Amino acid sequence: MDVPLWLALIVVGWLGVKLVRPPGWLIAVLLLGGFLLADSVLAPVIDTAVK
Repeated sequence: MDVPLWLALIVVGWLGVKLVRPPGWLIAVLLLGGFLLADSVLAPVIDTAVK
């Protein structure tokens, strides 16, 4: 069964928020930090480290 990446991320994120109950500011910082890192100079380094 092929599941799209966006769907898997939404499900994992929803479960994480429901089960762990992190504070709202932490969710915002992680989302904003990931968005900013994806468009930074460090993006190629992160890409090679993840692969």
